[in-house]
Amino acid sequence: MTTPSFRVATLPEIRLMLDWAADEGWNPGQEDAEAFHAADPQGFFVATQDGVPVAAISVVNHSDDFAFLGLYLCRPAFRGRGIGFALWNFALSHSEGRTIGLDGVPDQEANYARSGFVLTGRSCRLQGTLAPTELRAPLATPDDLAAIIDLDRAATGVDRPRFLTEWVANRPTRKTVLLRDANGISGFATARLCRDGCKIGPVVAPSAAAGLELAGQAAAALDQTEVIVDVPDADGDMGRLLADSGFAMTFSTARMYRGPAPVAGPTLQAIATMELG
Repeated sequence: MTTPSFRVATLPEIRLMLDWAADEGWNPGQEDAEAFHAADPQGFFVATQDGVPVAAISVVNHSDDFAFLGLYLCRPAFRGRGIGFALWNFALSHSEGRTIGLDGVPDQEANYARSGFVLTGRSCRLQGTLAPTELRAPLATPDDLAAIIDLDRAATGVDRPRFLTEWVANRPTRKTVLLRDANGISGFATARLCRDGCKIGPVVAPSAAAGLELAGQAAAALDQTEVIVDVPDADGDMGRLLADSGFAMTFSTARMYRGPAPVAGPTLQAIATMELG
C-alpha cells in the first residue's frame, strides 16, 4: 500500500464527497456540488490511497479575509491512520492568513480547539412542517444579485459573492424568493431539495416573523411543506418561532472560528449551509 497523497478535488469528486456526506446522514442538497464548486474551485481536497479517494475536506475561500471549512470526511476503513488529519493540515494552507469558520460536531470541539479554533456559538437544525401557502413572493433574478450580496454581507459579516451568485440562482431543485418593501429588497430566502426533504437557508429578513414568512414562501416555490432550517441560535427569535410552530431540533453543531470571528447582524434568521457557512 502506497503513502497517501493529497490534491485538489475535481467536480466529480465533490459529488463523491457529498455521497459520503449522505452516507453519514448529513443530507446534502441535490445540486450542492455545482454551487459549492463555484464558490472556490480550488477549495476542495481529497486524500488518495493507491489512486482512490479515501478522505476529503473543503476549505472554501469566500473572500480575501474569510474561509469556511467543511465536508471533513474519511472512509471508515481508513480511519485511525492519520490520513484525515494530514489532509486537514494540507487543506488549511489554502486559506492561510484568513479567518476560518466551521460547524463541527460537538464531540470534536477539543480536536478543533487544538488547531486554534474557538467556540462562538451553536448552529441548530430544526425540522418540521410549514403550513401550505400560495407563492406570492417574487423569485430572485440576476438583476437582484447585487442587493442580495449586500443583504447577506450585513447579515453574516462575510463577503461571499461567488457562492451567492450560484446559490441564489433559480434551478430545478433550488429557488430563492425575495421580500420587498418601499425601499427595495429587504430580505431573501433560498429553498433547496435535498436527498431527503427540503432545506431552507439562508434566510435574511428584518425580523423573525418576516423570516418565517419568507421560509414559507421559499418552500412554496418548490411545492414543499416538510422542511429543515438551520438557525444560528435555537434560543433566538427565529428558533423560538419555529419551535412554537412545532419544529423540533434534531441536532446542533459547534460554530468555531480560527481568527477574528465575523459579526453577524440581526437580520440573519437562518444560515445557508453547515458546509459553507
